[in-house]
Amino acid sequence: MIKAKIEVTLKKGVSDPQGLTVQNALKTLQYAGVQDVRIGKYVEIALDARDEKEASEKVKSICEKLLVNPIIEQYRFELERV
Repeated sequence: MIKAKIEVTLKKGVSDPQGLTVQNALKTLQYAGVQDVRIGKYVEIALDARDEKEASEKVKSICEKLLVNPIIEQYRFELERV
């Protein structure tokens, strides 16, 4: 069994309204020095795979077909044997 830990974030230059809302709230709460906030998604998937190469191919396919909007988002992942 292999666990994939996937992070999906907006590409640089893409407006992040959630991040801006959190940034403004932090300033309101007197947290000085907060320059930028970006919000993303974190997904864990447990996979049956023979090896890390097969798991990596499955995760890339899952991300590109379902989890990520390639126009505005990017992703990265780590694999871990469990």
